[in-house]
Amino acid sequence: MVLLREVGGTRYLPIWIGAGEASAIANAQEGIVPPRPLTHDLLVDTLKSLGHKLTEVHITELDGGTFYAVLLVDGIQVSARPSDAIALALRVGSEIYCAEDVLDEAGIEVPEEEEDEVEKFREFLDQVNPDDFVTGEEPQQ
Repeated sequence: MVLLREVGGTRYLPIWIGAGEASAIANAQEGIVPPRPLTHDLLVDTLKSLGHKLTEVHITELDGGTFYAVLLVDGIQVSARPSDAIALALRVGSEIYCAEDVLDEAGIEVPEEEEDEVEKFREFLDQVNPDDFVTGEEPQQ
């Protein structure tokens, strides 16, 4: 899960993502540079080599539980999954924006006094593994 925090506000936007995308985002946050470029690194290198720049990322809509985003490259919008857009934005240091109606619909209000709880949840998410939830038992029907 990616948990985006509203700048100057108290809302958070939780977005469920896949393990590969989570790894790509975590690597960017930690400044890990692979010996050979992975997909997001390759796209960043390609844009740079062609003289283009990713200036902004926008999470634009939520439809049927699916978030949508766009990359703003030299003023041109390119459709992207939010997880990929975030991974790219972190690599180049571009801004991440979210449409107000998306925040209104999916944002979670967290008062300042509960910030510590959110931080503990983030730490938990950093450590959790999908295998932690496997019980070995079949679900009952």
